Amino acid sequence: MQVLLAEEYGFCFGVERAVELVEDALSQGARVRTLGPLIHNTQEIQRLEAHGVATIDAPADVEGEVTAVIRAHGVTPQVQRELEARASHVVDATCPFVTKVQKLAERAAAEGRDVVIVGNPDHPEMIGVVGYAPNNSYVVRDAGEVANLPALRAPLVVSQTTIKLSAFLEAAEAVRAKADSEPQIVNTICSATRDRQDAARALAGQVEAFYVIGGKHSSNSLKLLSVCKESCERSFLIETPQEIDAEDLRGVERVGVTAGASTPNWLIEQVVARLREIGEARKETADALAV
Repeated sequence: MQVLLAEEYGFCFGVERAVELVEDALSQGARVRTLGPLIHNTQEIQRLEAHGVATIDAPADVEGEVTAVIRAHGVTPQVQRELEARASHVVDATCPFVTKVQKLAERAAAEGRDVVIVGNPDHPEMIGVVGYAPNNSYVVRDAGEVANLPALRAPLVVSQTTIKLSAFLEAAEAVRAKADSEPQIVNTICSATRDRQDAARALAGQVEAFYVIGGKHSSNSLKLLSVCKESCERSFLIETPQEIDAEDLRGVERVGVTAGASTPNWLIEQVVARLREIGEARKETADALAV
């Protein structure tokens, strides 16, 4: 069984930067507390916890001399101010792509314009972005929800950084059809998300099974799974190699692998090793039967 890796996979720039910032703080002897899980990967969070990193739910949970870390998804300006007032030091690990969306929303609101953000309203990134334009922003999941919006004032249309491009473009067109004036449409899907989806799509048509390694609640991993299923119905989202069922690979000669932007290389290597073990075991069984 041939195991094929997508051309782009795993840690994106923003996640890698966030992890490096935490590791830098640890190397300086700091007591590190992240406001919410640093990234959407349970196994990497557990690795950091083993080195002393703890997760807090709110600025009020800061106690003593603490280095508080704002996770890659970012937070509202109010939450950041509260954190800065309580922690001895604050490290802002907000992904630069997310910061771009925040600044665009803030500027549009200051100009008296409305902001339509395409994404999941419950996602931490979206909650943070809305905080930069609290009285001017509307979050829609898809084009269908645009019809429920009120009249829009010279709208800006942006997106959650990890959504599918097709969902953003369809929603943007719906806003264009609804608005009285031409909206400003800015595609803020991060390049890493686009690259990983494009690479997964290209590989999915060449394999009989596909594994996406990522958190079950990770937006970009779920989108990768959706992309893979477009061409390869036998696609699975897993967090660890222990979740691989060899029966799912019966008759498979080529299996594809990709990983979400919060998935570390060490975990990807474990999954690839497990798939190769399954392939080798199958070969040994076939050779034994042929004797």
